[in-house]
Amino acid sequence: MLILELALIMGHIDFDLGLTKTIFSSINNWARQYALLALFPLIGYLNIRPQILYRAACIICLQSLILAAISCLIFALHLPHIEYVSPLAILGGGSDELYSVDFYEIEYGTNLLRLKLFAPWCPELGMIANIYFFLAFQEHNYKWRIIGVVGAITMIIGSFSRAAILCLPLVITLVWVIGKLAQPITYITLAIASFITSIFTPQLINFIQTSREQFDSFRSSSSEVRGLLVNLALDRWYEAPIWGHGVVTPWLNTPGIGTHHTWVGLLFIRGIVGFFAFATPLFCSFIDLLFKVQKSITAKVGMSIILILFIFSSVIDISYIVHLYWLGLVMLGISLKEQYI
Repeated sequence: MLILELALIMGHIDFDLGLTKTIFSSINNWARQYALLALFPLIGYLNIRPQILYRAACIICLQSLILAAISCLIFALHLPHIEYVSPLAILGGGSDELYSVDFYEIEYGTNLLRLKLFAPWCPELGMIANIYFFLAFQEHNYKWRIIGVVGAITMIIGSFSRAAILCLPLVITLVWVIGKLAQPITYITLAIASFITSIFTPQLINFIQTSREQFDSFRSSSSEVRGLLVNLALDRWYEAPIWGHGVVTPWLNTPGIGTHHTWVGLLFIRGIVGFFAFATPLFCSFIDLLFKVQKSITAKVGMSIILILFIFSSVIDISYIVHLYWLGLVMLGISLKEQYI
C-alpha cells in the first residue's frame, strides 16, 4: 500500500497536477481507501475472537432485513423515500453517492427495485453481502446463524447484481474444492470430471456463450458502459505505463476512465507499479491460506474473503467501500495470523 502511495505521487508529478492535488488525492484516495486495505487485516493480528465478528455480521444482516422490508413497503405504496446525505460530503473526494444513504433505487428501463441500503451502489451491496454470508455462516448460535444467512442472501438477491448472485455458489464450490486438495479423492473426482467434460466440450462452449450473452443482455446498458470504460483505460494505458495517470480521467457522462474495474483502474491510474503492488499481497495471502485451509475453519473463511475480493475486483473498484466490508478484512487478518497446523 505504501508503494501505491509512491505511484500516486509519481503520477501526479508526471502530469504536473500540483502539490495541492497530490495532498488531496493522498488523503481522499489513498489514506481512506488503499491504506485501510492493509490496516484492517493488521488489526486482525490483535487478540480478537472471530465469534465477535460473526455475531456483528449477523446483527447487520438483521438490520438489513428490516430495512429491506421497509424499502419494499415504501416502493409498493409509492411513498417518497428519504435519502440521507452525510455532512462529511463537504470534504469532497469521490462520488457524492459515497456520502449518501438511499435504501433502494429503481432500475432504469426495467423499473425493478434494487436494494442499496447502506452501500453507495447496488453491486457494492452484493459484494458486502457475500462477505457477510460467510461470516454469519460460522455463527455458533443457530438462530443468529439463520438470521444472518437469510439477511445476506436477501441483500444479494435484492441488489440484483449479476456478479453477486453468481459469486456466492462459485465461492462456496471453490472453497470446498480447495479445502479438499490434500485428499486423493479430490484428484480422482477432478480427473473423472475432466474426462466427462472433454466429451461434451462443444455443447459446453455453446452453453457458456449463450449464458454470457443472456448475462450481458440482462442489464445491457451497464455492460456497455463498463466495457467502454475498460477499453478506454487499456487503450490509454501506454500514455503512462509505469506510474499511471495519477487520477480518474473524466470522459463524457460516465463516472470516468479508471473506474468500474479494480485491475484496469490500477493500470490506468497507478501504472504497472501500482498493479503489482496490489496484486502481490493478494496473491501471497491466497498462497498462505491455501495450506491452512486444509484443516482450519478460520482459514476457509479467510479464503472465501480473498476469492470474493478477487471476483469483484473485476467488476467494481473494491477500494471505494473498504469502510463497509472492514469486518471481512479484520477476519482475513485473523486467518492469516493462524499458524500452520
